[in-house]
Amino acid sequence: MHNSPHPDGRRVLILSASAGTGHVRAAEALEKVFRQQPGVGEVRNIDALRFTNKLFRDFYSKLYIALVQRAPTVLGIVYNSTDEPWKTDRMRLMLDRLNTGPLERFIAKFKPDITVCTHFLPSEIISYLITKKKLNARLSIVVTDLDVHAMWLCRTFHRYFVALEESKVHLEVLGLPGKNITVSGIPIDPAFSKIEDRNILRAQAGFDMERPLFLISVGALGVSPAAGVLDGLSRLRHPAQAVVICGKNTALQAGLENQARAIEAAKPGLTFKVIGYTNEMHRWMQMADLFIGKPGGLTTAESLASGLPMVIVSPIPGQEDRNSDHLLEKGIALKCNEFTTLGYKIDGLLDQPAQMQWMRERARTFGRPHAAMTIVDSLLNHPVDDAAKVVPGAT
Repeated sequence: MHNSPHPDGRRVLILSASAGTGHVRAAEALEKVFRQQPGVGEVRNIDALRFTNKLFRDFYSKLYIALVQRAPTVLGIVYNSTDEPWKTDRMRLMLDRLNTGPLERFIAKFKPDITVCTHFLPSEIISYLITKKKLNARLSIVVTDLDVHAMWLCRTFHRYFVALEESKVHLEVLGLPGKNITVSGIPIDPAFSKIEDRNILRAQAGFDMERPLFLISVGALGVSPAAGVLDGLSRLRHPAQAVVICGKNTALQAGLENQARAIEAAKPGLTFKVIGYTNEMHRWMQMADLFIGKPGGLTTAESLASGLPMVIVSPIPGQEDRNSDHLLEKGIALKCNEFTTLGYKIDGLLDQPAQMQWMRERARTFGRPHAAMTIVDSLLNHPVDDAAKVVPGAT
């Protein structure tokens, strides 16, 4: 295998899939770090769905987004019913391979030394190609949620990178060798590893130093609990302030702006700053006291790295429910099932500053701001061995 560096530096292929945004953000974080390392040649960061036909692309990404928006319960049922190790892999691979010939040809032409997948679709295909001796590369799989769903399981691989020790134990019990599994955390932008003074950040952004600051994120898929959150906050006893990040959804932003102004007029002491897309999320998270929103894998990893406790609302059934379980168990989050009681629950927390501080410390304890660097360093400088691991039952 490609153990000795390529004369022009090792060739790195990062593959994700644009079903949701977390997989792509994790890939971008890894790409940034790989590009900064000596001994690395060409780095390609590719959305694997680009190589498939339109029907398959729409099935994979648009169907997922449509289910999130209109039928999240269905997603939860699919998530739970497919979470049975090794039961669906052959069927899925047949479906995937019907549509991914161009991706296989691209990989064969690029000849990567290191292949990193932040989505299970490309990892299945590459695992298959290595098994069939059609590709000479090292496959690393980076899981972008706290749990490892059965969809992430590949029979043939070199490395797994997971978020929690519990996830490593799960894989070991399923027969994957522990020395090939690294508890790295979920890779997030390196900007999250820079600690800045939150008081200075708050002052620069024009926030009141005395009132608690909440960060409300609308979510990249336009599936937003934000209107319900604003309504819930209108019933707070404590004075407070909030920044609402709307992403690129301008219609939603205009609606939330109107809602925020109406609440402010009726409720002195509660103020909102509504903004659009930002690449300063690390700063907003560092200056906030509480994150209010959905616990996607990347959002969760960013909050933990920022020492930011979470108030979970409207988790997507399936992976976000699982992420919620871990956050609640570790004392990092509260969960609010009804927007009607959001103000009550947050007031209860604000009444206990020591509890808030403890939650901040718990978040920081589990935060892994350097996850991307851990993964890249491990792949470049600490190869486990060259042989692909083949889990019994591989065909």
